[in-house]
Amino acid sequence: MPMNRRRFLAAGMGVGLLTHREHHVNADENVDRIDPTKLTKSNVPTPALLLDLDLFEANVKTMAEHCQRAGRGFRPHAKTHKCPEIAKQQMKAGALGISVATVPEAEAMVAAGITGVLLTSPIVEPAKIARMVALIQHGGQVMLSVGHPRQIELLAEAAGAAEVNVDVLVDVDIGDRRTGILPGQPAVELAQLIAKQKRLRIRGVQSYAGLASHVVGFEARDKVSREVMAKSVETRELLSKAGFDASILSGGSTGTYNIDSKIRGVTELQVGSYVFMDLDYRRNGGKTSGENYSDFHHSLTVLATVVNATHADRVSVDAGTKALDTTTTYKPEAKSWPGLTYNRGGDEFGILTVEPGEKLPRIGDRLEFIVPHCDPTTNLYDRIYATRGEKVEAVWPIAARRERVAGL
Repeated sequence: MPMNRRRFLAAGMGVGLLTHREHHVNADENVDRIDPTKLTKSNVPTPALLLDLDLFEANVKTMAEHCQRAGRGFRPHAKTHKCPEIAKQQMKAGALGISVATVPEAEAMVAAGITGVLLTSPIVEPAKIARMVALIQHGGQVMLSVGHPRQIELLAEAAGAAEVNVDVLVDVDIGDRRTGILPGQPAVELAQLIAKQKRLRIRGVQSYAGLASHVVGFEARDKVSREVMAKSVETRELLSKAGFDASILSGGSTGTYNIDSKIRGVTELQVGSYVFMDLDYRRNGGKTSGENYSDFHHSLTVLATVVNATHADRVSVDAGTKALDTTTTYKPEAKSWPGLTYNRGGDEFGILTVEPGEKLPRIGDRLEFIVPHCDPTTNLYDRIYATRGEKVEAVWPIAARRERVAGL
C-alpha cells in the first residue's frame, strides 16, 4: 500500500508511542506546569541549562562560611543567575541582600520577596528610574548606585514626585573607567550634591574592580586588587570625615573574594560567579591550587545531544551560539569525555572533534559542557533544570533575560 503523508505521520506517531513511554517536556512549555519528578537528564529537551545541586549547595556554603569567618557581609550578584530561587538560597545562607545589574532583575527579586536589593548599574532613563522608585513606593527594600550629577537630579525628581526616600551608594570608579565618579574629592563633592536632595540618603560607597577579578595568578591578583580598592577605602574615610553615612563599602568579586575580605574598610562582597563558575574563572589560578582556580565547583553545565555523525572526523551537537556563550577565548569543555574539542558550528550547532586514538560520541549521545562564561550563557535560557545525580529535582525560571524584556 502506498505510504501517503497521512499514513506516514500516523505510523511515526505509533512508533513514538511504542518506544517512548517516559515523560517528555516541550522546550516552550511554561516552567510552572512542568512536573520535575518525571524528569531525568535523559528526557530533558536539549540544549538545556543544568545545575548540579550538590555542587551548587557546596559553593553557596563555602562562600557564606568564608564571609562569616572574615567578618564581612556579602550581597551576591544576580546578574550571574537571574534566578529568584537561587537568590533565596543565597539569602538563606546569610546574604545581606542581592545585587542586580538591571531594573527587571531588581523587579524580579523584589517580587520574589528578596530584601536588600542593590542596583549596581547606573540608570538615567526616566522610565527606568520611575520603575525603581515604584518598587520603593510599594514596599521594596532597594538601594541605587549614583555616580553622576545628572543621575542625582533625575532620581531626586522621581523620588520627590512619589514622596519616597531613596537610599543610595556613591559609585566610585577605581580603574574600570565604565561607571562612577572618580575617587577622593570628586566623590565627596558628589555626596554633597546628593545631600542637598531631601529624598536621597547616602549609605556609603560602591566600587567594583573588574580589572582585578580576572588577573591570572593569585599574587598578581592580590596586588592589583589591594591597590585599586585602597582608593575606595580612602574615599569612604573622606566621606565619613565629611559627616556622611559611610557605613557600607560594597565591592569585590568571585576572583578577589579572599583578597577583598581582608581589606580594612570593605564591608560586603558583590560576588556572583561563585555559584556556577566557568572556564574563564578557572584559568585565574587559586591561592593554594596553582594554575586552576578550584575554590568553587563547576555546578553549571549545558546539556547537548549529538544530532549528526555523517563524517568520520567530527559530530554535531545541538548547542551553538544560541545555547553557549562563545565570546571568550575559551571553548566549552565536555565533562567526562576527555579529548574532545568544541568548535562553533553556527547559531544552532557545535562541532566536536577528537584527539587521535580517542572515540567520538555517537548520534543520540548526550554530553554536558562546562561553559566558558556563565553570565551570558545563563541569559540565553528561560529555565534551569536543578539536578541531583541523574534526576531533575526542580525547574527554576530565569527571570528578566535581556532579550525578552522591553525597555532595557
